[in-house]
Amino acid sequence: MTHPFHPLGGREFELLDLRQTWGERRVYFHDDDGRFVAMPVGWTDAEAADPFVLVAAGRSYFRMEDLVRLAELVEMLKR
Repeated sequence: MTHPFHPLGGREFELLDLRQTWGERRVYFHDDDGRFVAMPVGWTDAEAADPFVLVAAGRSYFRMEDLVRLAELVEMLKR
């Protein structure tokens, strides 16, 4: 788990599956209580790092596509 703010951050789990569901790629694993859990693959190291993250090397907290989506959401909410 690589998401810096998630309570499971820094933990390791056995990857059971990786699927496209609910419009995004998600990893599936069993938590400490044996529950089947899913979370966005971007919160893990299950796939290669996002090229933007590698190039930004910590200099930017946001990807361009995320900022564009945020701007669209703000415009929608203003209406």
